[in-house]
Amino acid sequence: MKAVVNYDPKPGSVEMQEIAEPTPRAGEALIRVRAVGVCGSDLHQYHGTQSWHVNYPVVLGHEFAGEIAALGEGMEGWKVGDRVTCETAASICGDCLLCRTGRYNLCPKRLGYGYGTHGAMTRFARAPARILHRIPENVPYEDAAMTEPCCVAANAVIELSNPKPGDLVVVFGTGPIGLLCLQMARLFSPRLTVLVGLSEDGARLQVAEAVGAERILYFDKEDVVKIILNLSDGMGADLVVDAVGSSAVLEPCLKMTRPAGHISKVGWGPEPLGYSLDPLVQKAVTLQGSFSHTYATWERVLTLMSAKKLSLAPMRHLFGLQDWQPAFDAMEKRATVKSLLIPD
Repeated sequence: MKAVVNYDPKPGSVEMQEIAEPTPRAGEALIRVRAVGVCGSDLHQYHGTQSWHVNYPVVLGHEFAGEIAALGEGMEGWKVGDRVTCETAASICGDCLLCRTGRYNLCPKRLGYGYGTHGAMTRFARAPARILHRIPENVPYEDAAMTEPCCVAANAVIELSNPKPGDLVVVFGTGPIGLLCLQMARLFSPRLTVLVGLSEDGARLQVAEAVGAERILYFDKEDVVKIILNLSDGMGADLVVDAVGSSAVLEPCLKMTRPAGHISKVGWGPEPLGYSLDPLVQKAVTLQGSFSHTYATWERVLTLMSAKKLSLAPMRHLFGLQDWQPAFDAMEKRATVKSLLIPD
């Protein structure tokens, strides 16, 4: 079967290759992939700029949904034809303190799809029963394939940030995670949701308006800190979400967060900071790092999808698996927020 493979650490080392069709092992299901998302991490691996270890060669893709095509031994409660989506923690140790206390997303031996083990940019993928989730009947595969980024946003905002009705919420970033964090914040009836992007973000800014951004600020053209202070009581935003892959963004986040406010940092930025963190101490701001998600997060997000609480269709554009290169390019050029590959 054909697969989009990252075969070497050198930049540009991604291509369509022919690989063997997998067979499910005990405790696993074989999933016929119906939709798989392109993530910013896939783009980083394509350019060789990622900050994590990759087990080359590896099939890319960790955001996927499909139907069970075959079952390994010991898969009671599941049947061929079940519509499922799958968490990203393909392998964990199961024995460390984090695994035993339900925080397996932070397991030091965790291997995820698309970098640690073969992902889903292909026709079939294997998944253990512990990370399978049933897709509600009224949720299409295209929505279900976006469960993973929705869960990243839900973990950052719903589970770790404690937003409250009436809050002023600011989100940095017009990518998938930024727009999904914005939507998660809107579930709590904030006073105002502000999205901070760049003037070059183009089509993504129109999508941002369609999914609920009440005001959009341009980081490259406006004094965003001053504007946020003026929009508040002069003290700043209650919650600021950093969903940008640049360490420099944390500095304005610190400046615009009110005393005793909260910053949730989701974006990865490998650069050194180069500025003082004293405002974090002076204002007693909570700086919360957020990574991945767990089983409960997935069940919560699928419930939100079924209840039509999230607007996902405006964010995506569909491509055939063979068109993986245009799909990658569309995201890099900000022509779409989320590219989805359809294997069949």
